[in-house]
Amino acid sequence: MVKIKTHNDLEVFNLAFDSAMKIFEISKSFPIEERYSLTDQIRRSSRSVCANIAEAFRRRRYPKSFVSKLNEAEAESAETQTWIKFANKCNYIESVKNESLIKIYDNIIGKIVTMENQPENWSI
Repeated sequence: MVKIKTHNDLEVFNLAFDSAMKIFEISKSFPIEERYSLTDQIRRSSRSVCANIAEAFRRRRYPKSFVSKLNEAEAESAETQTWIKFANKCNYIESVKNESLIKIYDNIIGKIVTMENQPENWSI
């Protein structure tokens, strides 16, 4: 088992980071009129998942702060799923990519909830 020293060692962080980068690449093809709405929002929320996981990891000394930050990451994941759904309904993301991204974020949410439910496993 690999010792987790930083948030970069967390599987959930790396999954969220890779997903945010996928969303960034996909969103490059969104129409220009979506720049300050859908494009901005989906990029912001997907990146926020990673940032909140990183911040939670640094707050693991304080279980309530740790869980609170993870809860923010969980909420941002759900928000990202909502923007993905909008992008699909607007025909900016094909159905296959839509389904794949939704499943990835379901997985991310599951991993976050597991961490939220077991903060004692992460405390220092």
